[in-house]
Amino acid sequence: MKRVVVGLSGGVDSSVAAYLLKEQGYEVIGLFMKNWHDDSVTISDDCPWLEDSNDAMLVADKLGIPFQTVDLSEQYKERIVDYMFHEYQMGRTPNPDVLCNREIKFDVFMKIALELGADFVATGHYCRKGTLQKDGATSYQLLSGKDPNKDQSYFLCQLSQEQLEKTLFPVGELLKPEVRKIASEQGLITAEKRDSQGLCFIGKVRLPDFLQQQLAPKEGAIVEVPSTFSGYEEDEPTFTSEVEKLAYLSKKPAYQITDGKQVGMHQGAHYFTKGQRKGLAVGGTKEPLFVIDTDVKENVIYTGQGKDHPGLYRRGLFVKSNEIHWVRPDLAIEEDESMQVMARIRYRQPLEAATLHRTESGLYVIFNELQSAISEGQFVAWYLDDELIGSGVIS
Repeated sequence: MKRVVVGLSGGVDSSVAAYLLKEQGYEVIGLFMKNWHDDSVTISDDCPWLEDSNDAMLVADKLGIPFQTVDLSEQYKERIVDYMFHEYQMGRTPNPDVLCNREIKFDVFMKIALELGADFVATGHYCRKGTLQKDGATSYQLLSGKDPNKDQSYFLCQLSQEQLEKTLFPVGELLKPEVRKIASEQGLITAEKRDSQGLCFIGKVRLPDFLQQQLAPKEGAIVEVPSTFSGYEEDEPTFTSEVEKLAYLSKKPAYQITDGKQVGMHQGAHYFTKGQRKGLAVGGTKEPLFVIDTDVKENVIYTGQGKDHPGLYRRGLFVKSNEIHWVRPDLAIEEDESMQVMARIRYRQPLEAATLHRTESGLYVIFNELQSAISEGQFVAWYLDDELIGSGVIS
């Protein structure tokens, strides 16, 4: 019997993952990760870890599998929370869920599981794993989940071959209603529990409250840039090289306060992200205001009216060399090579046609269509059919 350690989160997906593995004849152990202590920044009682660990324990009890809690809060603070503070301070928008999977679930947690003699680690993620054999070598594929509404492959875009080799995704072949049905039939307490929202493990957090623990409020101007701003009107220049053209398609407009009019005040540019609409507290505009850029150095937020404002849109983005990650290293492209892919710049965004261009300094991702709110610090993930083959941090 192969031994599998399941990350039981207290939710329905991981509960059913544990049940399915037991049915398949694995020796299953349930482990709950405690990654956060500070309840003062969560909203109401939406995701208190105590309730989740209790539900996880009751599921393990019902399934008749051993259960324990591991406290990873120190590593979580160091690798996720401190990183988040740093990124927001620099005016970028990090994705803690992607990092949490790379750094905590499939690294720290996986090492603990392997020390317990596990052959595999399993989670309740909606994605699938494929195995390919070529010239005597094995490659592992990260495939989209069967449920198009729940596919979570994007969150796992930073996994390596070594991590995939030791991982199982038991619910990846199922649709969410099927998962709930199995949980209900097995009398699992999590059957009707609604999906957790908010930061990985912390729960629903008031982000400004959370960030204010380390990043002090600092009053600054909200500037509205008109859609007629001259920076949007530029005719495409003549390029002397392909790289020059790629850089042009990926560049974002540079704003100054004089490019628009001041319409309000904010409490810190580092609390805002591109594409954000809520929290600006500016009224009296014909259409809602959206954040089109933030300048943390000058502490200014630039906004534009309406979701079609040209300041929100760009054709391309850039990933630095040291931040390119290939889930399938055998498919990596070399300098001066390009590749047609489907890509997304955020979870749940429909996949969009794009071309990867590898240059000396990094990787350009140029989309066929304009993309809204490309945000530095977020991850771009690229796919061939339903396989996620690589990702990178948007620079």
